[in-house]
Amino acid sequence: MTEGLLLVGASGLAREILAAGITGVVGFVDDNAELHGTDVAGIPVVGTVDDAVTRDEALLVCVGPSGVRRNVVRRLLKAGVPEARFATYVARSARIGRTSTVKAGSILLDGVVVTADTSIGRHVVAMPNCVITHDCILEDFTTLAAGAAIGGFARIHEAAYIGMNASVRQSVVIGTAATIGMGAVVLGDVPHDQTWAGVPARQLEVTP
Repeated sequence: MTEGLLLVGASGLAREILAAGITGVVGFVDDNAELHGTDVAGIPVVGTVDDAVTRDEALLVCVGPSGVRRNVVRRLLKAGVPEARFATYVARSARIGRTSTVKAGSILLDGVVVTADTSIGRHVVAMPNCVITHDCILEDFTTLAAGAAIGGFARIHEAAYIGMNASVRQSVVIGTAATIGMGAVVLGDVPHDQTWAGVPARQLEVTP
């Protein structure tokens, strides 16, 4: 594999990762044709997402929304990108307990705290100052916005989104692709694909 790192998606999340001090980035790939040939935060946009397939650098998928990030990763895997090419980024100020694990592709930004015996899946994003306490499971493609707090033994299913400064009570289960609004206090289980908000959090009816 060629030395260096490509960031997939010239997004706000990517610029936050750069600001957090990631090193070795040689370029962006992004499907927005207007960005091709330009620089973002001093880093060149070198092609489309599909162009990453024929290059050799490690890849870090910097797409904020959980479902879109999952689609991009699946697209790359289907095109033949091996799992081993996906990088992981943990900011220097993040603290990961020695009995916790973080899988490939995940991004943990400044001030994130992961305590004991917690499992962070593939391509999870935890924005600054999130707290994930003991014995939690965050499945693949979960997103925690800044300041989210997850109580012990909670389980966050695949591609769920936890909003800024939301709190999830211990042992609660958040369903696949569920959305928790910012500042919400979640005291009970949230079914798949539902949106909950408020204090205490309740289901919102989302107009298609």
